[in-house]
Amino acid sequence: MNKASLILALSVVLMWSTVATAFKLTLALISPLQMLWIAVATSFVILLCATIWQQKLALAGQYLRQSAGYFLLLSLLNPTLYYLILFAAYDLLPAQQAQALNYTWAVVLSIMAVPFLGQSFTFKKFISILLAYSGVIVIATQGNLLSLDFKNPLGVMLGVGSSLFFASYWILNTRAPRDAVVSLLLCFGLSLPVLSILMIIQGQVTTLPWQALAGGIYIGTFEMGFAFLLWMQAMRMTDNTAQLSNLVYLSPPLSLILLSTLADEPIMISTVVGLVLIISGVLFQQLKRKHLSD
Repeated sequence: MNKASLILALSVVLMWSTVATAFKLTLALISPLQMLWIAVATSFVILLCATIWQQKLALAGQYLRQSAGYFLLLSLLNPTLYYLILFAAYDLLPAQQAQALNYTWAVVLSIMAVPFLGQSFTFKKFISILLAYSGVIVIATQGNLLSLDFKNPLGVMLGVGSSLFFASYWILNTRAPRDAVVSLLLCFGLSLPVLSILMIIQGQVTTLPWQALAGGIYIGTFEMGFAFLLWMQAMRMTDNTAQLSNLVYLSPPLSLILLSTLADEPIMISTVVGLVLIISGVLFQQLKRKHLSD
């Protein structure tokens, strides 16, 4: 694996390891919608600077003229609905649970790829689904599997449900691939007016504490804009995208440590077990066929 791409990828993993803590601390001060507006605005500025730097602003205008409806739909899926629902889950659940449930999006994507991308439903996909959603049940019941006593069903539904929107976003992107930076710029730019209207309707345009502003800007920088740019650069530079992508799964254990240290959130054994099951499900479907026949 290319050393430079590895360094970039690990840098992004470290950034993403901090955001669950940032979500939880910021949500203690403001609503999910307010936090998302600040984060999206921050990310839009970063992506706009990158687009200008790469001299692709004209391409953004071309995309918008040709496919305004398509990009509006993408922007509604991500960042608007995906992050609104995910942040609502973080608001209701311990951050460690919401973070773990969010990783089901990769399994949802593999399921949706069957009808929408014409991929086959394989034994590997069945096992990966079984593993991942066993992890969801472990997390949702906090280990009380026999009683099936769901501690916060709405929060769990939101945490898992957010994956539908993120997977849908990637399905649409796969069907009509375009320049990644420009596409993200348009998605975040078109999301801002929608989020602004929602803020006005819900009466959430208010003066915010500086700590909340700082938290939103941090999330927009290190969960979204800057992190996305570095990750895309790492993927362009590597000679093994699969291995590089798997580095993402270093983030959850690091995040759990930070949540315990900075957000005073005790780590639950059920979360660790559930997270292991979910990630095992995601990684299992990436195994090569020859490994399954050994």
